[in-house]
Amino acid sequence: MFRTALRNVLAHKARLLMTVLAVMLGVAFVSGTLVFTDTLGNAFRNQSAKSYDNVAVSIETYAGDDEKTPGIDDATLEKIRGLDGVASATGRVNGFAGVADPDGKLIGNGWSNTGANFAPGKDGKDSQYVFTDGSGPTKNGSVALDKDTASKGKYRVGDPVRVATNGPVKEYTLAGIFTTEDGAVNAGGSLVLFDTATAQKLYLKPGVFQNATVSAEPGVSDRKLLDEVEPLLPKDATAQTGKALGDKQAKDIESGLTSLNTMLLAFAGIALFVGVFLIANTFTMLIAQRTRELALMRAIGATRRQVKRSVLLEAAVVGVLASVIGFLLGLGLATGLRSAMGVMGGKIPAGPLIVSPTAVGSAFAVGILITVLAAWLPARRAAKIAPVAAMSSVHATASVKSLVVRNSIGGVITLLGSAGIVGGAATGGTSGRQLVAAGAFFALIGVIILIPLLSRPVIALVRPLLKKVFGVSGKLASQNAVRNPRRTGATASALAIGLTLVTGISVLGVTLGQAIDKMTTDNIKADYMVSMASGDSLDESALTALSKADGVAALSPQQAAWFEVDGDYFSASGVTPGDVEQVFSLTTESGSLASLKDGQVAVGSKTAKKHGWKTGDTLPVKFDDDKKGELKVGATYKENEFLSPFVIPKEMADAHTSSTRSEIREIWIKADGGASKANEQSIVNALGDNPAMSVMDRQDIRDMFGGFINTALNIMYGLLAMALLIAVLGVVNTLAMSVFERQQEIGMLRAIGLDRGRVKRMIRLEAVVISVFGAVIGVGLGVFLGWAIGRTLSADIPGYALVIPWDRLGIFLLLAALVGVLASLWPARSAAKLNMLTAIKTE
Repeated sequence: MFRTALRNVLAHKARLLMTVLAVMLGVAFVSGTLVFTDTLGNAFRNQSAKSYDNVAVSIETYAGDDEKTPGIDDATLEKIRGLDGVASATGRVNGFAGVADPDGKLIGNGWSNTGANFAPGKDGKDSQYVFTDGSGPTKNGSVALDKDTASKGKYRVGDPVRVATNGPVKEYTLAGIFTTEDGAVNAGGSLVLFDTATAQKLYLKPGVFQNATVSAEPGVSDRKLLDEVEPLLPKDATAQTGKALGDKQAKDIESGLTSLNTMLLAFAGIALFVGVFLIANTFTMLIAQRTRELALMRAIGATRRQVKRSVLLEAAVVGVLASVIGFLLGLGLATGLRSAMGVMGGKIPAGPLIVSPTAVGSAFAVGILITVLAAWLPARRAAKIAPVAAMSSVHATASVKSLVVRNSIGGVITLLGSAGIVGGAATGGTSGRQLVAAGAFFALIGVIILIPLLSRPVIALVRPLLKKVFGVSGKLASQNAVRNPRRTGATASALAIGLTLVTGISVLGVTLGQAIDKMTTDNIKADYMVSMASGDSLDESALTALSKADGVAALSPQQAAWFEVDGDYFSASGVTPGDVEQVFSLTTESGSLASLKDGQVAVGSKTAKKHGWKTGDTLPVKFDDDKKGELKVGATYKENEFLSPFVIPKEMADAHTSSTRSEIREIWIKADGGASKANEQSIVNALGDNPAMSVMDRQDIRDMFGGFINTALNIMYGLLAMALLIAVLGVVNTLAMSVFERQQEIGMLRAIGLDRGRVKRMIRLEAVVISVFGAVIGVGLGVFLGWAIGRTLSADIPGYALVIPWDRLGIFLLLAALVGVLASLWPARSAAKLNMLTAIKTE
């Protein structure tokens, strides 16, 4: 039976090609994902371990702008250096620093643009940096840049460099260029090194460090050194051995990669699930074509089990072949992904491609198992055909009883799934989304079971149009599409699954995008928003400079503040009284916002209602600096998404901050005459042409908040493209094998006058009908799922309203039709080239 299975595989190479391709693509996705994430994890783990090679003890504090976390002072560091066994103790301080390129734009992405101190040892070198040109900065007014940043900015040693921190831009002289394993640089950011005194002044205060590393003399235990260091540290500092810190970072890296791994494998699973339909369809059609051959085997003594085993062995051979090719393709995919990350600015540390036994085993297990499982039902059907019945009829039709059972089961599962989706939409929140997910799974399975039943009535709706527009070719195409509902259903199911997911994501993405866009336009009157590219707070000097800029009609910061009222903590926005109404859309519900000028506060109406507060009430508060006082409610207003529940005068926020820096998150500007190039340039000039400060107009603000949704949509489309490609292969395979089955029929049609052009048209229309049928099912189910998931999110998104992207849905249907046309090119050409006399004689 093994020889028979192998002979059958070799005899049907062309017909099994699409099955091999489908399994190969799925296995490539799985193996590529596992190899890529293993390689990534290994590279970062090695980098992390290398970073702490010479670190015996690592000390960390959360020292910042407040006095509550003091950091590590010089005196403490000197005590540590004086301990027996300590070779060196190095203090570190860091924060944001951005460098401009030749066009004045920020090099890097903002959040990973870092500044730090150069801390040379007795030999004048800092072990964390290797200088390729020049030397480290050892005096005020000089800096060093990482090699990539210097290259992007076209800087050479001795050049002036404009560096932006949280304050005004300053010009420094470039003292050196270095390479480093720093994570911020590897993430596509930049690193600027200052001398220690300058870095402390910029980021903390003179004589104080945020962190420190201690190296041990040869033979001294890290653990022993840790025990001696810990008693010398301030109470808010934490210390651990370098090995423990390296191990912790390795676990963090592994945890971070797990989510990426899971997401990619989920899409690989979708692609393989779609491939199941192609494999099952292929083996069903092959078995139908070989019914007499299998019956003859039964007649000469083969048992049902042997026939079934023969078909499964064929599937296993196909699975092994596809898995080998797919695994090799997966290695190429992993290498390509690694290179793509480098092109996009992310630097992966050097290291070998990691091919783990898990990756190899998973890839082959998935490929072989999926193929064999998909072929199991066709094999079972083949084994159940009686020898006499098989010899007397090439086409064994499904019994009425089997179809009734199938449709009944499908109907129950679909209703159960639909009930779960509707129930989840009504419940909302996380539990509602979990219910929707479970319902979606059952609904999708139910619809797949019911697709053969749905094919006849749905395709019957377009039959008159096909007949009227395309004549005989259209009529024959519509009849052929429903001749074998199971086959049509399996082919259409693959497209339906892919388009269900694509449509659901599109509906949800467009709906959320418009809700966020509406939230932006409804809450903002300002023409410009100024913020730090790093996400840090703006310096007070920026507000002062902008208040003197030409063209500024109104100006208000959004300054963060906090206080406690009756045991509950609340955030507040410090604003400029009188100007805040001109930059934000604020609807007063009671009192007047003018009361802010008198030192009173405004409260969001929902917050006020929840706590029973009203205009005129006096609230006892404890400020962030631990001082106590009373606040009078001067107004209540309809909540604005860009402001905190409390709105207070900026002077009040300044008076009670525990930070030495301001907490200005953004500055909002209303310009004379609205947004214009002149007004924008005036703002940029007032800020000193600071590359680290972002100046956005209203459209930029809308794009910023909605941009991540479009990015996420594009990533999802890209990942689902694999599943859709496999679905297309399914259409090609079904048509090609269908043409082979119908050679005699096509020969007869040619003999009675159907020319080659109309034969091609018949095959093309059949492909289009099947593809569009699957697309219609997928689009309908996708809209339903998009609505349900959106309902579970609606409570958290102000102004949420379902938006159906009719234009995109129309494009999906047109693409499905195009897929049908393209998928039919080879089968249609093969059908048209058949010799009619030879075809008529074909059994």
